[in-house]
Amino acid sequence: MDAVAPTNTMLTNPAAVRKFIDTGGQSLWSGLKNYIGDLTQNRGMPSMVDMNAFKVGENLATTPGAVIFRNELIELIQYTPTTPTVRKRPLLITPPQINKYYALDLSPDKSMVRFLLESGFQVFAVSWRNPTAAHRDWGLDTYVAALDEAVDAAREISGSEDISMMGSCSGGITSTAYFATLGSAAEKKIKNLVLAVCLLDPNSAEESTFGCLMTPETMRAAKATSQLRGIVDGHDLARMFAWMRPNDLIWNYWVNNYLLGNQPPAFDILYWNADTTRLPAALHGDYLDLYFSNPFVNAGKLTLNDKTIDMSKVKADSYVVAGVTDHITPWKGVYKTAQIMGEGTTFVLSNSGHLQSLLNPPSNPKASFMIGPISKDKPDAFMASAEKRKGSWWLDWRDWLQARSGDEVAAPASLGSARYPSLGAAPGTYVFD
Repeated sequence: MDAVAPTNTMLTNPAAVRKFIDTGGQSLWSGLKNYIGDLTQNRGMPSMVDMNAFKVGENLATTPGAVIFRNELIELIQYTPTTPTVRKRPLLITPPQINKYYALDLSPDKSMVRFLLESGFQVFAVSWRNPTAAHRDWGLDTYVAALDEAVDAAREISGSEDISMMGSCSGGITSTAYFATLGSAAEKKIKNLVLAVCLLDPNSAEESTFGCLMTPETMRAAKATSQLRGIVDGHDLARMFAWMRPNDLIWNYWVNNYLLGNQPPAFDILYWNADTTRLPAALHGDYLDLYFSNPFVNAGKLTLNDKTIDMSKVKADSYVVAGVTDHITPWKGVYKTAQIMGEGTTFVLSNSGHLQSLLNPPSNPKASFMIGPISKDKPDAFMASAEKRKGSWWLDWRDWLQARSGDEVAAPASLGSARYPSLGAAPGTYVFD
């Protein structure tokens, strides 16, 4: 239905016809060149962004720091403090595996990492390696084991017995799986857990755009395909998410690039979105299996590295964030995540979508959010009783985190430690794979 809209064809789009006349046909020629370029370089999808406008490490992911740990799967970045004193308990950010890590460190004006540093926190971030078919056997257990090494490095460098951890989207699933495998030792390593746009109960994905496609048959077919290839290609993932919102993510650029002959915009979020990654077949299969086992709700259904997941045996102060217009992880499903984390969890409903709900700095004049404790009631009850606030949820989260991050200590004079020396400047090497 969206595809046959009159605005998608040259002769029935008044703006395209006007520009063709005003430019003496040059707009059509430019659009044709854009179309051919996308056929050869973007697998036939309309480009969403001018890829020449950005470069990681130069005008994106520029917050100073160093890689202080590297293994086969991750690079761990420690950022340079910007305040004379810092909170002793550090924050470790676990990004999703389906995108590059620097979503929270885009241009300086919307970098959450910079905001955290300026608020006096010690910040670490995981940068996942972009796997190839040779890494087909990397499963959720592999990622959880790598995360444990990163946590131990952050603890040793900061001198703190435990840390705060933030996971977003699939990174939140990985963080929670790791946290749950710690059992009684969890409180010795993870003091606070922050989950953003993260579905721990995959059955709640039925409320999303692609929920109707999640059947046993389609999942078996998806697993078989990735096992045959060894990976799930990032371009295929990007195409899938684009077709979930075709008017915004396809036909909008079809008109702009081809009918009007314009260049795609230079927008940092869209550049990050196009900087795709791959998923190893084993991890892809493990994520699909979560839909059937639902281990965060049903204890004992998942064992990772000889440790069984049981959310009732672990506890941390939790802060959960959702986006009211999120089409990938619907907010009502993320509310279920907050319920899984237990009573006392703070739930925030931001006024934006999947990524924009996170990139909501205090400088955003349109920012607003709803906040309140969770209960056993349905999400609509939260909507009716939650406090509505103007501004960015970052400020409330900063206060929440400061109250749970220990005493102020002198900022470290150098990054890393004798055991974990600097291996090179941020953003590291894996981000360029």
